Amino acid sequence: MSAQLKAAAGAARVTTPSGIDVPVVATRDMASDPGAPGVYPFTRGIFADGYRGRPWTIRQYSGFGSAEASNQRYRFLLEQGQTGLSVALDLPTQCGYDPDDPMARPEVGKVGVSLFSLSEMETLFEGIDLGAISTSFTINGTAAIVYAMYLAVADKQGVPRAKLTGTIQNDILKEYVARGTWIFPVRPSLRLIADSVLFANSETPRFNAISIAGAHVRDAGCTAVEEMAYTLANGLAYVDELIRRGGDVAKFARRLSFFFYVHMDLFEEACKFRAGRRLWAKLLRERYGVTDEKALHFRFGVVCGGSSLVAAQPYNNIVRVAIENLAAVLGGAQSIFTCAYDEAFQIPTEFSAELALRTQQIVQHESGVAATVDPLAGSYYVEWLTDRMEDGMREVMGEIGAYGGVVKAIEDGWLQRRIALRAREKKDATDRGERVVVGMNRYRREDEAQSFGEVFRLDPGTAARVLEKHAEVKRTRDAARAARALDTLEAAAAGEKENLMPLLVDCCHAYCTVGEMVARLKRCWGEFQEPVRL
Repeated sequence: MSAQLKAAAGAARVTTPSGIDVPVVATRDMASDPGAPGVYPFTRGIFADGYRGRPWTIRQYSGFGSAEASNQRYRFLLEQGQTGLSVALDLPTQCGYDPDDPMARPEVGKVGVSLFSLSEMETLFEGIDLGAISTSFTINGTAAIVYAMYLAVADKQGVPRAKLTGTIQNDILKEYVARGTWIFPVRPSLRLIADSVLFANSETPRFNAISIAGAHVRDAGCTAVEEMAYTLANGLAYVDELIRRGGDVAKFARRLSFFFYVHMDLFEEACKFRAGRRLWAKLLRERYGVTDEKALHFRFGVVCGGSSLVAAQPYNNIVRVAIENLAAVLGGAQSIFTCAYDEAFQIPTEFSAELALRTQQIVQHESGVAATVDPLAGSYYVEWLTDRMEDGMREVMGEIGAYGGVVKAIEDGWLQRRIALRAREKKDATDRGERVVVGMNRYRREDEAQSFGEVFRLDPGTAARVLEKHAEVKRTRDAARAARALDTLEAAAAGEKENLMPLLVDCCHAYCTVGEMVARLKRCWGEFQEPVRL
């Protein structure tokens, strides 16, 4: 051992945010061979030519107030070079309430666009060709309904369903443990997800009917290793359910996609994706015998931001998002959206949204980072850390399996408790100053006055106008047709064999509302009750 390595061996201990001990210096004997890009197990990426053949899709998560206001923002972002839409929906839409419900009124249009029926979806995409744009929806409890609405809009636009591209999140398992916009109990929710995935395989073969999401468990407090492990465990639960329903894993796995947050440790985040991509391919081959290479592809989108952004000294978030964007590209993401610097405390303004978009465009066109496939490959540290991340993911997944699987862990509250404890550890470390957040718990001037820049203000008349439109839809629609569609949906939901997606599309074409469809399904399935565990 050289004198330098001997000296390094005695240096202070440093760990990644996931608790992995970081070597002071990585050496050749620590690194494994990552193989070639585009070749199983895809450590270096699922495409042999990386971003040269297809740049990542640039999305910006957007939606607020009314469908009209959100449509204007979408048009602006598309004019500025955005290449895909990412739709944010308000809490009433996410939780299955119509805007006139007392539970919904205070939240109409506040954290996303209100979409109570097909009429609003038509307005949202007015002037936007659904056959030419990829659309992502961050929606879970009512995902099948929103997907059905999107199909109904395409039908009315005359766009063949086979041309539709995009993703609907539709991952209910992580809602139970992290985000909270669940509606139905676990098992009927899995049925609804399986219905939508199997339906999409035949009706919209280019559309991803599920995006298995680690993003929200990460923002709830998990480490990068846990985020990936929980997500892959959820993914296996969906695969098992789809197989139980008669699905062909070699077929439906081609349209499974994933969704994550990127936080601030650049190397751990990039290695998280390299390890997760490799592990997913191995799991599908080992557990299910999948050999079709496209079915083994780990396709994922990311958000650069989330809880890693803070309100203190908000312009620092611009730097954070740029670093996270770089990590996402180095990890091989297929779709990226960058949070605006003010998203820690408000809906982005047009200015901040454009700046976040420009961040991606600068990384894509000026940085040179996408010119070659997996530019970090061959780094002793990166290959070593990728291996350690995979080991950690397997260990966490083994603990979930030993408990009885994710469904049991969720129904018992075991997984929720693990995440809550991890969140407490993270907060305590931040409060003690062990986890440094620049401008918030270190390097903050006591006398500084906060400057948040331009303030976004939601039109105070939005909710009233949405309520007026809701009443108008119910007054002018064919009431008998809507009632028949709802009755047929409820009858099918009471059984277990019929795929509900065609019936949901029929309901949307009849201008049934989200609240009406959810109410009929609740009659059959009830609601999820949060387990309480000490």
